[in-house]
Amino acid sequence: MELRVDPTEPVLAAGQILARGVSRHLAHLGFATLEEFVPDRGMRVDVMALGPKGELWIVECKSSRADFMSDSKWQGYLPFCDRYFWAVDQQFDTDLLPADSGLMIADGYDAEIIRMPREDKVAPARRKKLIQKFAFCAARRLQSLRDPQAGVHWG
Repeated sequence: MELRVDPTEPVLAAGQILARGVSRHLAHLGFATLEEFVPDRGMRVDVMALGPKGELWIVECKSSRADFMSDSKWQGYLPFCDRYFWAVDQQFDTDLLPADSGLMIADGYDAEIIRMPREDKVAPARRKKLIQKFAFCAARRLQSLRDPQAGVHWG
């Protein structure tokens, strides 16, 4: 399903709409976010968030029951974050989601943290590598926006 929050903006898929609301909410909490971030080979998380104290959060955005049920790789993301969240819209049956993970209710404008998961700290060496990769990816994305002809890819 494709949704458009503002008719002057590009058409976004439902999961992208949720990711935008999540990113806006986390920005209000002092986090920097990257959507569709690759923490390690073979992985792609919907939202990776870097907090003001170096905390790392992953948020997976699920637009439907089928979307959630088809995701069998999410547990592999846990070693790459201090806290793991699901973000869903108000119509989503949240009883489907694991009770020990975080929960956000989101739309294209904002989100709200409904359930804070327990913190499980990322190993220091992995944290350093992830923060460096986050910074590199963010810088490359910014560079590609400023100079699209430079041939820089998001990574």
